Amino acid sequence: MSSAVANVPTAHASKYLQQLCKHWQHNLAVEFTPDHGTVAFPKDARGATWAGDALVTFDAGPDALSVRIDASSAEHVEAMKGVVARHLDRFAFREAPLAFDWQAA
Repeated sequence: MSSAVANVPTAHASKYLQQLCKHWQHNLAVEFTPDHGTVAFPKDARGATWAGDALVTFDAGPDALSVRIDASSAEHVEAMKGVVARHLDRFAFREAPLAFDWQAA
């Protein structure tokens, strides 16, 4: 299991959290409130062959969106960083590209 965390500075953290979760809830297991959300990505999503599922957790604060990725390997975490950043930048197009300060957790 590998993990990474990032704090993404934005005044619209709750808005982006809800947009991301609503977007992914159409085909993934998602739970969310305005301040907290989790998205489970199956190990075989989009033809992937990861050893396990990945879980992305979002927490919205007044000045930042906190993102945590728990995945099956370091390579899986790297792939999920890209997935999260691309989607978040798409919803935050007025602010994009957002700053992700990824750190190992």
